Amino acid sequence: MEEKRIIMDEKAVGRAIARISYEIIEHNKGTDDLCIIGIISRGAPIGKRIASKLNELENADIPFGTLDITPYRDDKTADIPDESTEIPFSVADKNVVIVDDVLFTGRSARAAIDAIIKRGRPRSIQLAVLVDRGHRELPIRPDYVGKNLPTSHNEVVKVSVTETDGIDCVALFDSDALK
Repeated sequence: MEEKRIIMDEKAVGRAIARISYEIIEHNKGTDDLCIIGIISRGAPIGKRIASKLNELENADIPFGTLDITPYRDDKTADIPDESTEIPFSVADKNVVIVDDVLFTGRSARAAIDAIIKRGRPRSIQLAVLVDRGHRELPIRPDYVGKNLPTSHNEVVKVSVTETDGIDCVALFDSDALK
């Protein structure tokens, strides 16, 4: 698997998470009624880091949860249990920030919105992504972006996080190299 190029190294990922955290505080005028929900798998550790940064900056206890969107995806036909989701708080009347690693077609974000609305009626739902690579199939736009990365359809963006992969980075691969 040949890397085409490293787009973000560990420091760049850390800066992007910090910048997103500051933008969330600014946009929401603080952290009152805010909660962070990370999409499993790599959106969860990124979301946890954002929640920790918000806690540090605002001296607050921001609720954090993880969301498995698999049962809500539009490409799944069978009923799949929602066993991996851990949202130990109510989303009703909260400003919910969904966190994902890469925004591509918008289908994962749509599935996350469906899953959150099923749990209650939030005041707002916002979307934070580490990388926005374009190519939307649905009218989804992120509120917070670590890096805009225009790509072609034959490229793959791979986000690695220390918690799962032992390293923080974003790499761009040619899809032919992954076969």
